[in-house]
Amino acid sequence: MKELVEVMAKALVDNPDEVVVTEKTEGRSIVVELRVAPSDMGKVIGKQGRIAKSIRSIVKAASTRDNTRVDVEIVE
Repeated sequence: MKELVEVMAKALVDNPDEVVVTEKTEGRSIVVELRVAPSDMGKVIGKQGRIAKSIRSIVKAASTRDNTRVDVEIVE
């Protein structure tokens, strides 16, 4: 899932070199943390959080194949 989030984020931002994605396992779920440049934060979140919600939906759909729960957090 880390790679999926990284590819989507790099396609959205102006500074793809500053995209950092980390993955943590917490029990039965996986937490994917996305960090981008402060100037690109709005592009990743989108108006009223629509892009962030879309990223989370895509990751959730992809994770159902593996029977795991994946949460995406956008970190400043």
